[in-house]
Amino acid sequence: MHVHRIAAFTRNGHGGNPAGVVLADALPDTAEMQALAAKVGYSETAFAARNENGSWRVRYFAPESEVPFCGHATIALGAVLARTYGAGTYSLELNDAAISVEGFERAGEMRSELSSPATRSEPVAPGLVAEALELFGYRQADLDTNLPVRRAHAGADHLVVPLNSRSTLAGLDYDLDEGRRFMLKHGFVTVAFVFRETERLFHARNAFASGGVLEDPATGAAAAAFAGMLRDLEILTPGEIVIIQGEDMGRPSCIEAAFSGEAGSSIKVSGASTAIV
Repeated sequence: MHVHRIAAFTRNGHGGNPAGVVLADALPDTAEMQALAAKVGYSETAFAARNENGSWRVRYFAPESEVPFCGHATIALGAVLARTYGAGTYSLELNDAAISVEGFERAGEMRSELSSPATRSEPVAPGLVAEALELFGYRQADLDTNLPVRRAHAGADHLVVPLNSRSTLAGLDYDLDEGRRFMLKHGFVTVAFVFRETERLFHARNAFASGGVLEDPATGAAAAAFAGMLRDLEILTPGEIVIIQGEDMGRPSCIEAAFSGEAGSSIKVSGASTAIV
């Protein structure tokens, strides 16, 4: 199988989150996809095969597990589909949702825009918050009191933890094995730490120990869940947010997330992609 290697959510042609993309006549069996994803070693590899109705059946694998939805691998998939079959919108059938991705070129740059699964969020117990803060080396005083800690969903569950300064965000540190146990115990695909620089500009760091990855340089699924949370709680009116991620890893990334005012509706997540040579 040929693996396309794509950096998704690049910023000015640099950085981004590497993803593998495999286009196949039929999806391989689960064990084969898991083994290949582990060999590729990126935080996710997307496997896609065309259905008889013209849509694409898609599954996502991290090095250690399958995930129900991955934003940056979907952005990478959109770029590969556009380059292979032409610019346009492609319908995708995931394990638990039907979404779409559009791939196109703008000013010489490959871009993709996905429409996420439906969003929702809910409060988390104070004990869980305390457990997360201790694991990641933070204190209650490091939280942004203007934004809530929530379980947020847009195809997968993420713990969203707003912090009160950029320097606090830069101090993220944790043990991978302990993080894996925490995420699997509570059903989180990632833990997303965010800092709000301005009303619609955020910085983020995402721990992805559940998939065997210490940190993601760009996390489209978490961005969709976070944007949905802000919209559904009426913290922000309809529009767009920008999330800068990966700076502390040396892989600067830019994620754009646009949303309507309809609670629970799909989030439009977009970004640029670059082929990894």
